[in-house]
Amino acid sequence: MFMRILTLLLAPWLLYQGKQVRAQTIRLPEASGPREGLRQEQVGEHISVLVIGDSAAAGVGCESQADAVCGQWVKLLEHHHQVHWQLIAKSSLTCSGVLELVKQAQIGPSKPINQVLVSVGVNDVTQRTSLGQWKRNLTDLTEYLTETLAAETIIFSSLPPMQHFPALPQPLRWFVGLQAKRLNKALKRHCEAHHRCIYLPLNIPFESKYMAEDGFHPSKHAATLWAANAFQAVNLNKG
Repeated sequence: MFMRILTLLLAPWLLYQGKQVRAQTIRLPEASGPREGLRQEQVGEHISVLVIGDSAAAGVGCESQADAVCGQWVKLLEHHHQVHWQLIAKSSLTCSGVLELVKQAQIGPSKPINQVLVSVGVNDVTQRTSLGQWKRNLTDLTEYLTETLAAETIIFSSLPPMQHFPALPQPLRWFVGLQAKRLNKALKRHCEAHHRCIYLPLNIPFESKYMAEDGFHPSKHAATLWAANAFQAVNLNKG
C-alpha cells in the first residue's frame, strides 16, 4: 500500500523525467552486419541457435554484430560445433512484440532449434507492462519456441539492474529498478517451472567500459561477458 501511494505521488515527476530522458538520450543504431549464417569450421555436431529480443540483442551499443552478444556467443559455440545461427531482434520491443517478430520471421532451415538466447524485459519496464501480463507473455513465448520451433533449451537473460543505469536520473532510476526487480523475480520463477528454460543472471559490472555511450545499453565488453555466461550456463545445465 505504501509503495502504491508513493508511486501515485511521484507519478507526475516520473513522467516528466521519462520524457526528458527520451528527449536527451543518444539514439544509437542497431549493430551492422549479417543476422544469419553458418559456421562449419569444426567437424563437431551440427547445432541450430537463435538469438531473439530487444535492442540489446540487436546489438545497440556495439558497432558490428561480431562484437554484439550474438556474434560473441556464436564464436564460442563454433569451437565445438558446426553452427547455424540466426538473430531476430529489434529495438523497443516488449516480450509480446518479440514473439510477434519471431512469428513473422523466416526460421530455418534447421529444426529443432537447439538453443535460444532471449533478451526481453527492459521495454516491458519502460512501457509499464503489468506483472500479470508479463507472466502471460513469458508463457506464450516459451510455448511458441518449444511447440512450434521445437526449441530444446531457452536461455532467458535476466533484466539488468536498472537502478544503476547512468542515463536515468533519480527518482526515475529507483522506480524502474524496482519494476525490473519485480519482473526479474517472475522471470526466474518462470524458468524454474519450465525444464527447458534457463535463467541467466547478467553478472556484468556497472563500470564505464561495460556501458555504451548512451548510458543505457551494453558495450561490446559487456556483450563478451554476456555471451560467455550464456555459453557456460548451457554447459552447466547439461552437467
